Amino acid sequence: MRITRGDMIAIGPGKVALLEAIAETGSISAAARTMGMSYRRAWLLVDEMNRALIAPVVETAAGGHQGGGALLTPTGKKVIQLYRRVEKLSATAGAAEIKMLFNLLAKSK
Repeated sequence: MRITRGDMIAIGPGKVALLEAIAETGSISAAARTMGMSYRRAWLLVDEMNRALIAPVVETAAGGHQGGGALLTPTGKKVIQLYRRVEKLSATAGAAEIKMLFNLLAKSK
């Protein structure tokens, strides 16, 4: 599922996974590494979410002797919670259709 704001994807599976990785690692750069993407790409995705939503999803602390970091805001936590809930509801409601789609897949050789 993707939620757009104009031409921008405000919320989608990759962005939610990035938020989860930031929550787990406490860092945008560490989250990017775990996802196999550049820090710049991760930062751009976070920036896009922060601009698209009513409140930022991530707060960052500047680096220094102790290093920087990133924390999810209440909005960031809510995005993850709601997105994962919609996934579960959709899977349950569409179980029969999902099974039919899987039945359309070619058999592995």
